[in-house]
Amino acid sequence: MITLPTGTKIWIIAGITDMRCGFNGLASKVQNTLKDDPFSGHIFVFRGRSGKMVKM
Repeated sequence: MITLPTGTKIWIIAGITDMRCGFNGLASKVQNTLKDDPFSGHIFVFRGRSGKMVKM
């Protein structure tokens, strides 16, 4: 079980994400799509094409 600080938001990104993206690619998606800071402390969840894999 992972405990999160109070006020932490969990964002589930709609759509399909290319799972070959590394941290920089996913951080760029957070900045450009959500207009949010990837270092804000919030959790961003990305789903792969098959739906069997997620990245946080």
